[in-house]
Amino acid sequence: MNIGVLGGTFDPIHNAHLAVAEEVRSQLNLAEVLFVPAGQPWLKADSPISPAEHRVNMVRLAIADKPHFRLSTMEVERPGPTYTVDTMAELQTQLGAENDLFLILGWDNLAELPRWKEPSRLITMCRLVVVPRPGYPCPDLKALEALIPGLSQRVLLLDKPKIDISASEIRKRVAQGLSIHHLVPEPVERYIR
Repeated sequence: MNIGVLGGTFDPIHNAHLAVAEEVRSQLNLAEVLFVPAGQPWLKADSPISPAEHRVNMVRLAIADKPHFRLSTMEVERPGPTYTVDTMAELQTQLGAENDLFLILGWDNLAELPRWKEPSRLITMCRLVVVPRPGYPCPDLKALEALIPGLSQRVLLLDKPKIDISASEIRKRVAQGLSIHHLVPEPVERYIR
């Protein structure tokens, strides 16, 4: 089976996350997409994030009526900083070698991949499915290949969807008392309220 993995802080999960997951699932004919809320994302160590319990609850609400989407709480259950390479290794063990994993990333994340823990090992465990992120350029695969040999053979660059929604903008709107109705699923909006 081909299984997508979409990790993130999900603070909060929003309509772009869901659209990206569905587009990738559809284009690559994935059996399912696992949503993996980050426990303690090391790249956001200096940024305040909502407690994991609330982020997990929002993901659960957002995907409740979507049969091809599933929640994994492995990262929030793991103590200490969370690293994608550890998550993918754990998923490989849980799901078995007969399943192929497809890690879904934005263009911005791929550009940062050389800073991640063990990126060379990570690309041996999964394919990277890279989707546009408005406001960010398409990553330079040639430059990244020089830093992580073999990367270009493990990347699938998609050109859609292009949806300009950011969790930080949603948090700002909530703080200002503005509507987020068009940005998040209705159950998530109710939960935030």
